[in-house]
Amino acid sequence: MRPLRPTFIVGIGGSAGALNAYKTLLASLPANTGMAFVIISHMNPEASSYLAEILTKHTEMLVKVASMGMPIWANHVYVNPPNADTLIENHTFKVVSPRTERNKEIDLSFSSLAEAMGARAIGIVLSGYDGDGTKGCKHIKAKGGTTFAQDPSAEVNEMPLHAERAGCIDFVLPLEKISEELQTLASKPKIKI
Repeated sequence: MRPLRPTFIVGIGGSAGALNAYKTLLASLPANTGMAFVIISHMNPEASSYLAEILTKHTEMLVKVASMGMPIWANHVYVNPPNADTLIENHTFKVVSPRTERNKEIDLSFSSLAEAMGARAIGIVLSGYDGDGTKGCKHIKAKGGTTFAQDPSAEVNEMPLHAERAGCIDFVLPLEKISEELQTLASKPKIKI
């Protein structure tokens, strides 16, 4: 079967404590939502990342590490490479290495997602320290997209709380409820991108 463009692109940002959240969220999602999922995780720039391999065990969707020019397909999961800004343009990745700023990867990715997808952009802020993701969620909201923050179930709740307090979050939910709401959004009638 030929891959399809996603109805929505879902940016998922996390840092400390987010690995279990990624696993739980992906495990609770069906493999045929028509959405694409892009995980932007803070990681040491010198580290080798096994995130794609780890997450493959928790979803039936294909999980890949994003690379320059890679097309974004529905029902796929993509993870950012270490020491890179992972941006989205015209349903493809623009990967810029080395990253431009430490712990701003989520904001940069979500902002590019907002520009690329408009009302079809979704941002989710999960467990982590500091406030990365808040500016990106503001951008998604300004373009008509939808935003989520993990509720107090987050192992480290600074990032989701920062976004929530900034007033740019539509839904503050536990992971299973985020999955349910994503499935509801996926089933809505198509709108023009």
